[in-house]
Amino acid sequence: MDSKRALSFKVFFFMAKILRLILGDQLNRNHSWFQDKNEDVIYLMAEMRQETDYVIHHIQKVLAFFISMRNFAEYLDREGHQVKYFEIDEKSNPQNLEKLVQSCIDEFEIEVFEYQLPDEYRLDQQLKEICSQLKIKSKANDTEHFLTEREYLADFFKRKKTYLMESFYREMRRKFDILMDGKEPVDGKWNFDQENRSALKDKQLLRKPKTHPKSVKKLLQTIKDAQIETIGNVDPEKFTWPTSREECLEILDYFCERLLVHFGDYQDALTTWDPFLFHSRLSFAMNSKMLSPLEVVQTVEKYWEGHRDEISISQVEGFIRQIIGWREYMRGVYWAKMPDYAEMNFFGHERTLPKWFWTGKTKMKCLSESIGQSLDLAYAHHIQRLMVTGNFALLAGIHPDELDQWYLGIYIDAIEWVEITNTRGMSQFADGGIVGTKPYVSSANYIKKQGNYCDHCAYSHKEKVGEKACPFNSFYWHFYDRNRDKLEKNPRIGMAYRTWDKMKNKQEILDQAEKYLNNIDSL
Repeated sequence: MDSKRALSFKVFFFMAKILRLILGDQLNRNHSWFQDKNEDVIYLMAEMRQETDYVIHHIQKVLAFFISMRNFAEYLDREGHQVKYFEIDEKSNPQNLEKLVQSCIDEFEIEVFEYQLPDEYRLDQQLKEICSQLKIKSKANDTEHFLTEREYLADFFKRKKTYLMESFYREMRRKFDILMDGKEPVDGKWNFDQENRSALKDKQLLRKPKTHPKSVKKLLQTIKDAQIETIGNVDPEKFTWPTSREECLEILDYFCERLLVHFGDYQDALTTWDPFLFHSRLSFAMNSKMLSPLEVVQTVEKYWEGHRDEISISQVEGFIRQIIGWREYMRGVYWAKMPDYAEMNFFGHERTLPKWFWTGKTKMKCLSESIGQSLDLAYAHHIQRLMVTGNFALLAGIHPDELDQWYLGIYIDAIEWVEITNTRGMSQFADGGIVGTKPYVSSANYIKKQGNYCDHCAYSHKEKVGEKACPFNSFYWHFYDRNRDKLEKNPRIGMAYRTWDKMKNKQEILDQAEKYLNNIDSL
């Protein structure tokens, strides 16, 4: 992409009165801002070091956001809107939001500054501070993206200690008439999760993902010249993530036509055969707001209604639950509990991440596959994140801050509102049970059951002790033993402690775990 040529926007010869800020994850063409064209409005967009540097991001994440932002700016320009865009290497780019806003207010003699509510707490606070210092009027607008307002979930669970996702999910189904038959769920059940846990055994079922290969060689060089620190890998001639609304809609259609039929069955599967399986690859499209969650859900539901003979309800319900259940729910938890949520560490874990989290070079096949894939693609599906990397980190006692930074940086769809609630809550139980009713931990048995990761591994999934014993096995019991005072009274965990108490080689298992933990970088 020749971005300098493509971004040759209009020169402003008028006295603009309104400046509207569009952040990199606010690429919503259907926002009411854009319904009318007004020469007194300038839309401000910028690639900033402030945003590339607050955490070390995957190179594909940086590329995806920059390309998507540029495509969005070009769209606005074609539609007749006034756009002021700063590329990352422009000398006039202040690289900081406060300086950026003030410089544009001064340059164009702005009378009103407007912004859409950011989805990250740090940006929300920063914009409030910026507006408090301005000598002109300012206004915050809704992003018009989510199904609920920021405060909705907190109000829904008022005076409740824990936030049960299932009850919130059912309310969303009712409120938006999704998979409903009057007042009852279609087919008489709200949740088909029990049917969505199969391991993939037939390689012939797999379908190649819909991609949009493009060269990013020039932009990649620009990022390198700017000395932006990144992690991960990219093929500069075959960057495949969707970066425009048109491409995102094609991915959505492809998911409906080719992948939905098996999505639910294998959404939890772990396999070396294919990194994407039947997952939609739409999380970046939604988190950048190129697609709205409601249009995605309604598109999938409509397609299913026309193909009920081919696609079972469990496939579509499993997908929809992830979006209007978990996604919307996690965002609500974020705004209900921040900023305190970012400090929660229920177990008091202090260990740093093993060095191989940054390279994928570990003898544990499940972790080398999941981390290696993440470094190559900026992607891993929810079970790889929850039950492989997250499971290991929780069992090993990794500090939640360490894992937050890793997840936030490495995944293309990671924005703090969705990352931190999944990390501290769902994955690490660092919130003490706000999101989950129990820690999501497992021994090697679960990983073995879900796919072929244990095949050809240097460790044995069957062994708890010995040189070849899978670290997950001794870590599992070590975790429960050291946290007995915090977990024993949890009604969902009692069986684990009863089993542990009956085991005869407890000390041997604990010693095995300690040995591995003391040499964690060598696993």
